[in-house]
Amino acid sequence: MPARLGTVVIGLALAAALLVVPAPAQAATPAQDYARAAVKATNKVRANRDRATLRVDRCLRKAAVRQAKVMAGKSNIFHQVLGPLLDGCALTVVGENVAYGFASGTEVVKTGWMKSPGHRRNILDKRFTRVGIAARQSDDGVWYVAQVFGKPAS
Repeated sequence: MPARLGTVVIGLALAAALLVVPAPAQAATPAQDYARAAVKATNKVRANRDRATLRVDRCLRKAAVRQAKVMAGKSNIFHQVLGPLLDGCALTVVGENVAYGFASGTEVVKTGWMKSPGHRRNILDKRFTRVGIAARQSDDGVWYVAQVFGKPAS
């Protein structure tokens, strides 16, 4: 199955607060390792292009996990409806990259998203300050990945 990509961005001004609660420590799973590698690769390409480091955001990660699970469960790639995340995660702008078929978090960033103008634009967008990334495998072992970006309301 060939690797596939998808991207979308929406924005809206909001006035709300962001609550970030640290996650409890636990042993890493392959999906968590995949996501961590994707965050690291994303921030590396941002640093190489004078962009600020993205902080992992619990609310965005939760949205990414939900999307990756649904895509893997359906063995299909598609975008989630991002509008509700503006209010739900207290954001002023939100964007998403999705993909499937890439073997690692580093590969999805370097050979997938960074080679696609729309995905690269999301990764390098100066408006984004937060990110949540999740990966899940379908029953046939194919990785499905969601990368959700945002900027908290001030």
